[in-house]
Amino acid sequence: MTTPELAAYRAWAEIPTAGPVAFSVVIPAYNEAVRILPTVGAIALHMSSLGRSWEMIVADDGSTDNTVELLEDLNLANLRILRAKQNGGKGSAVRRGVLAAQGQAVLFADADQSTPIEQFGDLLAEIEAGHDVAIGSRAVEGATVANKSLLRKAFSKGLNLLVRFGFGVPFADTQCGFKLFTAVAAELLFQRQLVDEFSFDLEILYLAKKFDLKVAEVPVEWIDAPGSTVDATKVAVEFIRDMAQIKWFDLRGRYDQINHSPVVSPTTAPSAQLLEVAS
Repeated sequence: MTTPELAAYRAWAEIPTAGPVAFSVVIPAYNEAVRILPTVGAIALHMSSLGRSWEMIVADDGSTDNTVELLEDLNLANLRILRAKQNGGKGSAVRRGVLAAQGQAVLFADADQSTPIEQFGDLLAEIEAGHDVAIGSRAVEGATVANKSLLRKAFSKGLNLLVRFGFGVPFADTQCGFKLFTAVAAELLFQRQLVDEFSFDLEILYLAKKFDLKVAEVPVEWIDAPGSTVDATKVAVEFIRDMAQIKWFDLRGRYDQINHSPVVSPTTAPSAQLLEVAS
C-alpha cells in the first residue's frame, strides 16, 4: 500500500517542479559516499511530506570517492548537484549551494544528519514569525546532545564563550550545521562571505549582526554522527585565526561590497546534470 508520504516523495523524485520553489535544502559534501544516500533519503521523505514545492542541492566539494556517482544514479528530478573542480572548504561548498538556491527559504544541513531533518519545522516557524535567520543550537535551553566526546564539549564551550564575550556575536552556538535563511537574507549574507573553511558559520552570523538581521536561536536535538574526520584541535586553532581575519575584513570594508554572484542555473535540472562552478 502506498502511503501519502511515499506518494509525495515519488512525485518529487519523478516530476520536475514547475513554478516558484518554497524551500531549498543545501547539503555540502566531501567524500560522503558512506552517508550521502541515507541522508538524501531521509531529507527527501520528510520535505516531500510537507506538501510544499522544494529542491535539494548537494554542493560537492571536490570529492575523490564516488559520492557524485551515487547521487547521479538516483536520477531524482529535483536534485541538483554542484561539483567543484577541487576541494575548496566547507564554507565554499555551502556558499555555492546557497547562491544557486531558488527557494523562498534556504536550509543548510550537514551531510551527517546530526540534526534530524524533522526539526526543520521548528526553524521554519521562526522564519514565518518574522525572523530573517533561524539557527539550530545545541547550547540553549531545550537542546539535547548525544555522543559528544568530552574533548569536543570542552572545545565547544570554550569557543562559544570566546565568540560571545570576546567577539561580540550574541549566540550560544554558531557552529551547528542546521540553519535556515529567507531568500533575501541568504543572498545578502552569502554574497559577502569570504571565509571558506569551518568558521564560515561564525562569519555569516557576524554579518547577520552587522546588517541588523533578526536571528532566532532554536534548540535542537543533536547526535554526534560516527565517522567524522574533523580534527577538533586543528579546527579550534583555525577558528581563532578566522575571528581575527573576519574583524580585519570588516575594518577594511570588505563586507560592504558584493564578493560573489548568484550561481545561474536552470529552473529545474535533473540530478545527472553537474554544474561545474568555481570555488
